[in-house]
Amino acid sequence: MNITRILAASGLAVAVLTNLTGCGEMSPQTRNTAIGAGVGGVAGSVLTNGSTLGTVGGAAVGGVVGHSVK
Repeated sequence: MNITRILAASGLAVAVLTNLTGCGEMSPQTRNTAIGAGVGGVAGSVLTNGSTLGTVGGAAVGGVVGHSVK
């Protein structure tokens, strides 16, 4: 795997998580859904070498998993 791709994905994950820290009015379930979608999208992108379908699929699965976490 290309180191540039890994660094870009890591930077995107940090940016998403940093932006979510400002969402103090979100319910825990909504916050977990957003975090799950962000992390899932990054993971899907990395695992499929930047495929759009992998990114969207990862975000969808991550959002569902984040939504179900209590």
